[in-house]
Amino acid sequence: MKVQAVVALAALAVDSVSAHYIFQQFATGGTKYALWKYVRKNSNPQWLQNGPVTDLSSKDLRCNVGGLVSNGTETLSVKAGDSFTFHLDTAVYHAGPTSIYMSKAPSAAADYDGSGTWFKTHEWGNSGNSWTLTNAYSSTIPKCIPDGEYLVRIEQIGLHNPGAAPQFYVSCAQVKVTGGGSSSPSASTSIPGHVKSNDPGLNVNIYQGNIANYVVPGPRPVG
Repeated sequence: MKVQAVVALAALAVDSVSAHYIFQQFATGGTKYALWKYVRKNSNPQWLQNGPVTDLSSKDLRCNVGGLVSNGTETLSVKAGDSFTFHLDTAVYHAGPTSIYMSKAPSAAADYDGSGTWFKTHEWGNSGNSWTLTNAYSSTIPKCIPDGEYLVRIEQIGLHNPGAAPQFYVSCAQVKVTGGGSSSPSASTSIPGHVKSNDPGLNVNIYQGNIANYVVPGPRPVG
């Protein structure tokens, strides 16, 4: 019986992990780079590497568990206005919004822990009861931001279990922006702190009522 219980628990753990996903690959200009080459790899054990962050007060919310340090991640040179894509190990299937944030490093992105200010550059909300659930999310580097090195953060919030803590699936890429402008986005925030536990967008029951006016948590994207 004990052996059967251990096997059952192990199977449950595997099933739980298989219900998750992780942003692990970065692409620009039609080139899809190697896993974790430009994306910080979290320090979760292999069986939990695609697990979410649920503590809204944790620094892990920035770039995932262990993501405050680079751990050998390289920094990719991009031009302001360039498009980029985050790829996942499997398509997102927990309903909820997705957002892109950026934070300028004081010097090298590889030495930056994300403790400065962040601004949102793009978001995917809902269209009626439908959400953008895919295996790749593409956006662009704002043309207005100053040259320098940045963390580019993607965040997908799983709202599939109303009443439980929302699940944050996050990863950060390291980039060096060239050809930029001179504007510093005014709608900045800190992470943790960019969302609150009482935000309507985190407490909504996506299976009941009309969510046509749903607002993605966090600041509005820069114009």
